[in-house]
Amino acid sequence: MTTSFDRDLARDSAERLRQRRLELSSLAVPVGRGWEPVQAAMAEALVIHPTCIGDVISQLQRIQRMVKRLPPSRAKNRMCAFNSLYLKITRRVDGALTTGVHSPQFLEMLDVEFAKRYFAALDLWNRDDEETPDVWEVLFKRAQDERVSRLAAAMLGVNAHINHDLALALIDTWAELGAPEGDEIHPDYLLVNQIFYQEIPLLRRGFATEWQNDIDEFVGPLDDWSQRVLVRTTRAHAWDQALHLWQLRADPEDFEQARRTMDRAASLLGEWLIVTDRLVTETGWIGTLLRRLFGRGRRSASAVMTSSGVQQ
Repeated sequence: MTTSFDRDLARDSAERLRQRRLELSSLAVPVGRGWEPVQAAMAEALVIHPTCIGDVISQLQRIQRMVKRLPPSRAKNRMCAFNSLYLKITRRVDGALTTGVHSPQFLEMLDVEFAKRYFAALDLWNRDDEETPDVWEVLFKRAQDERVSRLAAAMLGVNAHINHDLALALIDTWAELGAPEGDEIHPDYLLVNQIFYQEIPLLRRGFATEWQNDIDEFVGPLDDWSQRVLVRTTRAHAWDQALHLWQLRADPEDFEQARRTMDRAASLLGEWLIVTDRLVTETGWIGTLLRRLFGRGRRSASAVMTSSGVQQ
């Protein structure tokens, strides 16, 4: 199997995607990368590279303790939302390793390689390195921005991790264990979908604002169904992306350009997530105000009728 690749076309596409992203937001990098007062501690923690899923869980716990200390106030930094979600999912994957998966070695190695991508992005950002993936920069720049809902922040991290990191983690895993042949390990890969299906609705409602929860209640199971579809399609796309990138691995320049284009596409999607989140948040403020005014008006009218002796 061979994959044709037009490096110039990919480069042009990546630049157009970047320009579109900057049209949506050209937000400056925050002072100190936004990690003060834990920048030094973060650098020290990220020197450690996990070798098993237990190491990943320990590292995520350590990072969670640090980001809770970051501005704007305890546990309000938007990195807390994604990191806690990631920790929850990773613990579930750890539990799944002993419940009859076809290849625990594959699933654990994939989890470790997956985590390494997140930790590497944190490290690049912490060191003020321009090689920080654009898609992670979208979240990192807004870690202190309370206008971004916790739900949106978690989804920004999921977007970066699935639409950029996952394909690369698959390639690193295949490089170690061998390319996938047949369907033997794919069911183990799909097992993580089931974990997402079970955890995302609970976590989504826990992160959501009052208005987002109102919408969630209004649409009933539609949100859960749509997010199952989203998880299934994005993770399937990551698998397909990895298969295509696998064919480019012998040419580092082609591979890097394909990765960069993937990064730019995912970062543009991240910016659109923020635009959508702001729209929902602003609509929520209006909706909340109207509900309160309407409720106050009804109570006032009721009081007037009661004082006038009018029965309702």
